[in-house]
Amino acid sequence: MSGARARGGVFFALIFGLACLAASDAPRADQAGKPAPPPSAAASSSSAPPPSAPVASDQAAQPEKKQTQGYRLPPEKYRQAVAYARARDWLYFIRVAWGFLVLALILRWRLGARFRDWAERAGRSRLVQAIVFAPLLLLTLDALELPAGMYSHWLARKYEQSIEPWGAWFQDWAKSEGLGILLGTFLIWMLYGLIRRSPRRWWFYSWLASLPIIVFLLFISPVLIDPLFFRYEPLAARQPQLAAQIETVVQRAGMHIPPDHLFEMKASQKLKTLNAYVTGIGASKRVVVWDTTIARMTRPQILFVFGHEMGHYVLGHVPRGIAAFAMVLLVFLYAGFRLLRWMLARWRERWAIRAVDDWASLPALLLLLSVFSFLATPVGNAFSRYLEHQADVYGLEVIHGVVPDAPEVSAQAFQILGEVDLEEPDPPAFIKFWLYSHPPLNERILLARTYNPWANGQPPKFVQ
Repeated sequence: MSGARARGGVFFALIFGLACLAASDAPRADQAGKPAPPPSAAASSSSAPPPSAPVASDQAAQPEKKQTQGYRLPPEKYRQAVAYARARDWLYFIRVAWGFLVLALILRWRLGARFRDWAERAGRSRLVQAIVFAPLLLLTLDALELPAGMYSHWLARKYEQSIEPWGAWFQDWAKSEGLGILLGTFLIWMLYGLIRRSPRRWWFYSWLASLPIIVFLLFISPVLIDPLFFRYEPLAARQPQLAAQIETVVQRAGMHIPPDHLFEMKASQKLKTLNAYVTGIGASKRVVVWDTTIARMTRPQILFVFGHEMGHYVLGHVPRGIAAFAMVLLVFLYAGFRLLRWMLARWRERWAIRAVDDWASLPALLLLLSVFSFLATPVGNAFSRYLEHQADVYGLEVIHGVVPDAPEVSAQAFQILGEVDLEEPDPPAFIKFWLYSHPPLNERILLARTYNPWANGQPPKFVQ
């Protein structure tokens, strides 16, 4: 339910990132939660059929009587939230600038050409050359990025968002590195094979080839990749009463989500933050609730969180995200094709690059794609905020008539999310515009407390 800051990317990173992250709603404290589709239609002043029976809540699940007017933090926690947000804001832009500089220096110092020469000495086979060249370049880039990643983890530990020891963090980094190098090597080999076979249409054929790869990675991510980093257990086995109440919400929406598509993630082994998300595609699609969320929120609040995630599930946000990403990737690749030719016409000799199909041209292409990705960040995050808003609305609608005092329960869920994740109460307008993939919590709490189409006899947007 919480947001994530956008980062610059490159060809293989864009595809891998979409597969591993875009389909999920990975939470971060600096960004507000997700959008959700509107609620169901049974209300006191509407003519729709009566809602499902309200979910019984035990004493721990009773919402407080005090109404949540807006997202607020105590003075000391407020200072911590602002300090944490500013540190991450600076870190984001510094990392982007550093990434640009690293790629520019690799070109200026001809490291790509040197790696190419080593690869060509290893063998005449293009596959052998890719296996030598790609890991050398990717390891260089990631090693130079490592200090920033370490500082990010240090910040998370300092502000009590993470409890993961450094040893475990390095193990996770090594796993990510291994996966990235395997996937990156394959994608680079495929890309340059297409460049050699079709110098004028490689950008289009690369885009076509990327589409099944994206879908495949989205499919296997929750089954093969995510369990490398966290432990997952069936929600019904761990939380049978919660699973039964979730089934009530699912029925309220007129949907069927198989119980084996609901999971609890053991986030508490590494994190203190709260979250839930939808991931996968087709048979691998699933809703995941973090155990930290279950521990800190009441059952009615968790039902709203689940309703939000079900909104992503029901409203088809994953396929819509894939389609949007695919269109952006097509534009990026075409622009990269045009500008790469221009760059090599001017600086080919200085960078010791023979032609577009030379392995050594990859840093130039990555630099272009990274710049495109950075410039497109506000657009992508605006689209994400729109989807997250839809999911919020859906969550409110689907628990209407099922959870007592649903607006207040939802507002309190957002308040708890902000307090635990150190969400900044009043983010600067520019930071929201550029970095927020979710609406700020003040906006989400206002929506929770004011969205009430049933009071005026109006139909809800999504859940009829």
